[in-house]
Amino acid sequence: MPPKIYSYLALGDSYTIGEGVPLHENFPYQIVQILRAKGYSFNAPEIIAKTGWTTGELIEHLSQNQLLQLYDFTTLLIGVNNQYRAFSMEDYAKEFTFLLEEALRFTGGKSKHVMVMSIPHWQLTPFAFGRDKQKIEEEINAFNNINKTIANAFGVGYSDIAPGTQEVVSKPELVTTDQLHYSALEHNRWATAVADCIVKALA
Repeated sequence: MPPKIYSYLALGDSYTIGEGVPLHENFPYQIVQILRAKGYSFNAPEIIAKTGWTTGELIEHLSQNQLLQLYDFTTLLIGVNNQYRAFSMEDYAKEFTFLLEEALRFTGGKSKHVMVMSIPHWQLTPFAFGRDKQKIEEEINAFNNINKTIANAFGVGYSDIAPGTQEVVSKPELVTTDQLHYSALEHNRWATAVADCIVKALA
C-alpha cells in the first residue's frame, strides 16, 4: 500500500500568506517542507488568506467558495485586522468561534488536527513607530486571550507565536522590507512549532 498523502488547509490573513516573502517561504509551505523532511508525504498546502482580512471577511470568503470537504490538518491564524480596525472583541469571539468550528468540520472533527496560532505583537515592528504601543499590546493580548480560550474550549492545538515576535526589537532580520510583516526566518519558527504539533498528532 502506498504511503498516505496528507492535506493541509491554512486559514488566515497576511501572516498566513507571508506578505513580503516568497510563497515557498511562508509558514504553511515551510510546515510541509519540514514534515516531508521527516518522512511524511504532504500535498502543497491550500492557503485561504489575504492581506487585510478580518474574521468576518474570511467567513465571507469561505461561504462563497467551494473547498475540499476534508483536510487532514488545518491552521487558523486571524484577528490582527480586527484589532487594527478597532472592531469589537465580542464580534471577534463570535466569528472566531464560527471559524474554528469550520476548521474542525474540515478535519472531520479531529481536534488534535487543528492548530490555532496567536496574533503576533506587531506593535514592536518599525512600522508601529509613533503609535501607542502599550495600547496595541494590551489589545493584542486581549484578542489572544479570546482565541486561546476558545481554542482550549474546543480542545484544539494552540501555538503561542506571539512572544517570539517581540524579538524584532533586537533582531531586525525578523521583519520584511515593509517593516511590518515577518520574514522567512520568523515564519520558520512558526512552522517548526506547528510541525511539531502535527508530528505528535500523527504519532
